Amino acid sequence: MSTPLITATELADALEGARPPRLLDCRARLDDPDAGHGLWWAAHLPGSVHLDLDRDLAAPPGQGGRHPLPSTAAFTATLQRLGITPELPVVVYDDMGGQLAAARAWWMIACWAGHPDVRLLDGGLKAWLGAGGELAEGDRSPLRPSDWTPVFDDTRRVDADQVFSGRALKVDARSRERFRGEAEPIDPVAGHIPGAVCRPSADNLTAEGRFKSPSRLAAELPEAEEAVAYCGSGVTACHTILAYAVAGRPLPRLYPGSWSEWIRDPARPVATGD
Repeated sequence: MSTPLITATELADALEGARPPRLLDCRARLDDPDAGHGLWWAAHLPGSVHLDLDRDLAAPPGQGGRHPLPSTAAFTATLQRLGITPELPVVVYDDMGGQLAAARAWWMIACWAGHPDVRLLDGGLKAWLGAGGELAEGDRSPLRPSDWTPVFDDTRRVDADQVFSGRALKVDARSRERFRGEAEPIDPVAGHIPGAVCRPSADNLTAEGRFKSPSRLAAELPEAEEAVAYCGSGVTACHTILAYAVAGRPLPRLYPGSWSEWIRDPARPVATGD
């Protein structure tokens, strides 16, 4: 697979092909855990199933942060319920340019679980509608479950101790205001991990909500021999990792707990400003 992205036109062709992909609708709203499923139910790409940020792509919040990764057993059960196998292509999408749960799904299925063919719909729902794609409503017939047991690659992630002691460049995917500590709408402490650089996930996209070209991303993304991506809770950081993949650059590792876990230990340092 040459790119982790798929255009709306390419997706329409793939859905008519001999091996149509499994479509995963990853829409979510951080302030309403039930909103994503409601959006999917009301109108979604035909044949898609909903993949829930809070129930499928995260464990309950706690010491590991607001969106800790689920256990490998729990995520294996999710993949099996969705009928996913390595032989079945997967396409994920949302309505935020991939910045929320779609990029997280891409990282968990492709990078962590090792599925060989996972792509994100570039531009998401808006691009699909712009290309003349139709939408469906309501549920679909049950999926045939699979028996795939992924071999998870935990080298793709780091924990707080590794972030604290490691020399990797820390790339913060949150807004510059949150990075500088000027505003913090979600977490109880404002600021960033000392030594981090700010690269908001929104900067990976054009004004139309699609990923910038590989050459432009390669020129813009922070460069280091080793990098770790983090954000507020390990969700939009996956968009940063995806941007590196689009650019053809080595992928940063993910710090799943991110800022929401980092600040739970008062012994960990906090920085503000640029």
